[in-house]
Amino acid sequence: MGGVGEPGGGPGPREGPAQLAAPLPTFCWEQIRPHNLPGDKWLVIERRVYDISRWAQRHPGGSRLIGHHGAEDATDAFHAFHQDLNFVRKFLQPLLIGELAPEEPSQDGPQDAQLVEDFRALRQAAEDMKLFEAKPTFFALLLGHILAMEAQSWCLQHDLGHTSVFRKSWWNHMAQQFVMGQLKGFSAHWWNFRHFQHHAKPNIFHKDPDVTVAPVFLLGESSIEYGRKKRRYLPYNHQHLYFFLIGPPLLTLVNFEVENLAYMLVCMQWMDLLWAASFYSRFFLSYIPFYGLTGALLLFVAVRVLESHWFVWITQMNHIPKEIGHEKHRDWASSQLAATCNVETSLFIDWFSGHLNFQIEHHLFPTMPRHNYHRVAPLVKTLCAKHGLNYEVKPFLTALVDIIGSLKKSGDVWLDAYLHQ
Repeated sequence: MGGVGEPGGGPGPREGPAQLAAPLPTFCWEQIRPHNLPGDKWLVIERRVYDISRWAQRHPGGSRLIGHHGAEDATDAFHAFHQDLNFVRKFLQPLLIGELAPEEPSQDGPQDAQLVEDFRALRQAAEDMKLFEAKPTFFALLLGHILAMEAQSWCLQHDLGHTSVFRKSWWNHMAQQFVMGQLKGFSAHWWNFRHFQHHAKPNIFHKDPDVTVAPVFLLGESSIEYGRKKRRYLPYNHQHLYFFLIGPPLLTLVNFEVENLAYMLVCMQWMDLLWAASFYSRFFLSYIPFYGLTGALLLFVAVRVLESHWFVWITQMNHIPKEIGHEKHRDWASSQLAATCNVETSLFIDWFSGHLNFQIEHHLFPTMPRHNYHRVAPLVKTLCAKHGLNYEVKPFLTALVDIIGSLKKSGDVWLDAYLHQ
């Protein structure tokens, strides 16, 4: 291919003006695809090729998050996760090694270029409608009712983690540390580390921590794989039953507590550890005088188990019944719609779920303040109708029941493959 170059000739952080003006080397997708290995990662943003191999460890969202987009067009993910694009581009400039050759498509593989173009036009329309601007009154009232009722702190920290409350990312991060640490006893950095991976690659094994739950539960394609390999660590054909014993009751009480503490210690997040310690100090100093140590411990367990039920049912009703499997390398809009569905809206459901009943809109636009989901929803429906994409909306109770139905279906698939293949 004429004009296709190799890395090394691209501009670096110490190059002078004359060198910066030189033409960038060009690459084809065939050259980019091999660079998706540990220690060798390239990605494409706005048709420009970046070598993130050594910088990935310094990525504020973690090396896994950015690494999940290795050898892919990450343009829409780049726009979805960042508020101030001009600021972030300054960090990308030293990593620039070239650009896509003019004859190369902007996306690799069998992706719908028209869908990508239409989705970007939709995002621009949402920006023109100022749907990414937060209403201070909404979040002030939310914080007030959290402090008064000790409820739904998870929802507010989730908003802050997505930088959808304040204009400055730093303000969001500081507020999230307070809400997550002082009000919940968890690490904000730990949450963002796992949650942003979920948003980048929803329902993708080994990239989305929320569905990488084997060998305890088998979801989607893992059912067939475990069955064919004759793996039977648990009675998976009954996982829809033991889900009630170890799923909702123990997620935050056991799994999150252990994973959170390990992350803070291994990653040396000492400030988060201090925030978490302030939560436990406040909790036990407040309740031991009334209930004694044993009573306070029982109250703590009861609260964690109760919120764990809420957390599992509310967050998974939009995902577990959807497609779950290995990487398909879809465009941003298609990948998010394949892994999400909505739940019918009402004042109660909007409040009770923290607006996560608008999961489609949330996944397409993760930095959008949630009070604007209902405004962008008609535009998303129009996009889906135009391209034949499934915009699924369920009644609330149906969505909850579908979690159990999906687990049972996966268990039955495993049993059939285990016995007959």
